[in-house]
Amino acid sequence: MTDQERSTQGMYVPEMEHDACGIGFVAHLKNRKSHQIVTQALDMLARMEHRGGQGCDPCSGDGAGILLQKPHEFLLEESVKQGIKLPSFDQYGVGVVLFPKDEHKRQQCRDILERNAKRLDLEIIGYRVLPVDNSMIGEDPLSTEPQFEHVFITGGANLKPEVLERKLYVLRNYTVRVCLESVSNIGDDFYINSMSYKTLVYKGQLTTEQVPQYFLDLQNPAMVTALALVHSRFSTNTFPKWRLAQPFRYIAHNGEINTVRGNLNWMKAREAILESELFSPQEISMLLPICQEGSSDSSNFDMALELLVLSGRTLPHALMMLIPEAWQENKEMDPKRRAFYQY
Repeated sequence: MTDQERSTQGMYVPEMEHDACGIGFVAHLKNRKSHQIVTQALDMLARMEHRGGQGCDPCSGDGAGILLQKPHEFLLEESVKQGIKLPSFDQYGVGVVLFPKDEHKRQQCRDILERNAKRLDLEIIGYRVLPVDNSMIGEDPLSTEPQFEHVFITGGANLKPEVLERKLYVLRNYTVRVCLESVSNIGDDFYINSMSYKTLVYKGQLTTEQVPQYFLDLQNPAMVTALALVHSRFSTNTFPKWRLAQPFRYIAHNGEINTVRGNLNWMKAREAILESELFSPQEISMLLPICQEGSSDSSNFDMALELLVLSGRTLPHALMMLIPEAWQENKEMDPKRRAFYQY
């Protein structure tokens, strides 16, 4: 069933969708990368199956996934098989892209991505189709299954890594927007899980146990990381989708944001006055809208957090702005912190 068909069904209101999920995090305290972190995180994810939802078919999950640090050596090895030569770790980013199965639509999305990359003085080095095994997934996710690909992108040897990260952020946002506007009936067939020089996100409309079975990369011992964030999605009054699985680019979220409509309206109202020393006016225009109608509350929170962090704030600072403490009646709070929240 398409989103358009769902929107006309009975009393279904997309804006009233909510989630209740399971999340977990594994990290090496001395930042030592290993495949063991991957296996420990996936084991933890499998143990949270009770926190994830399923359809009437037990092989159709509500969504699950894992966020990892970019495994440079693994990608070097795999890219050579595709005839792709990658530069050093901090000189390229990787997009985990969900392309349409339809070849014509897929090429349209690639053309848009490549044009937008040139506009930002970036270069697409190449594409790698992710090896997957879909033999265990249910009929519903199989009917909407995308084609997963790695997209390798560079800005050249002289581009600072933090600048590359911001350009990748703009490229991802703008490309998704243009594809949705330009490719007919694209719907949920195109999405970008992540696009970063630091992290990768493997996720989809899967059960927790299906994640390492489906994404064969995760079984490779060369897939190493020093941290891993996992998420098991339980949808309440929600239709599962490949793109709504978590983690997102910065967060994995459990719960509901009851003020989400007001939050979205305030974000939209402020877009006209957005400016930053780290983004050009052209880049800001390419980023808009920051939040997206039809995305989950968690997804839009992640988008707002990403904007604040990439605009120069630390992660704790950005989180304090987005999730303020209950400060009004707390007379014991430090005056400076109180002034921060009041501002």
